[in-house]
Amino acid sequence: MLSDAFVSRPPALQSPTRAGSALADGAGAAGGWCSVGWDLAALFKQHAKDIAQALRRRGLTADMAADLTQDTFVRVLVSPPAESAPVNNPAAYLFRVARNLSIDHLRRERLLNRVDLCPDGFAAILDPSPSQEVVVYDRQKLALTAAALAELPEKTRRAFELHRMEEMTVAEVAAELGLSRSRVWALVRDAYEHIDLRLSGL
Repeated sequence: MLSDAFVSRPPALQSPTRAGSALADGAGAAGGWCSVGWDLAALFKQHAKDIAQALRRRGLTADMAADLTQDTFVRVLVSPPAESAPVNNPAAYLFRVARNLSIDHLRRERLLNRVDLCPDGFAAILDPSPSQEVVVYDRQKLALTAAALAELPEKTRRAFELHRMEEMTVAEVAAELGLSRSRVWALVRDAYEHIDLRLSGL
C-alpha cells in the first residue's frame, strides 16, 4: 500500500469554497512519487487549483470538480504513463487526464438523463449481443472486483462504495463516516490500488 499522506500539505487555496477545502484536505491522498519519477505532492500544490477551475469551466459543480481533480492524481498514481513513452510535461498530462475524466462523467450524466432507469432502460444501455469472449471477460472482471472489495477492511470498502458506486463526494463520505476528507481520500485510494492489483492479471 502507498503512504497515507502527501510528503507535505499544500497551502490553503485562495477560494474559501467547499471545493477548495476538499482539495486542501484531500491532498494527503495522492502522496509521494509515482513510478515515472513525478513528485505528485509538488504537482498537486502547483496545479490542483487550476485543474479544478478548468473542470468548473467545463460545466462541473465545485464538488464534482474537486472530486475529479483528486481522481486525476489517483489515476496517475495507480496507472502512470508508460516508461516506454516518456511524458516531458507532467502538468499537461494531468490536465489531459482531468479533461478525459470530465468527458466520461458528463457523457455518463447525459446518458442517464436520456434513459429511463427502469429494468428496460438499463437493458437499452447494454450491448444487446456481446460476444462470448466479452461475456466471459466481464464475468471474470466482476468476480475479481467483488473478491477484491471483500478483501478490503470494512471502512475502506465502505468509503469506496459510497464514493464510486453511490457517487457521493469526498465531503459527503467524510460526513457519513465521521472522518476527515483526507482520510476518506486515503481510503478510496487504497481501494483503487487494491482493485487495480487484483485486476492486473486479467
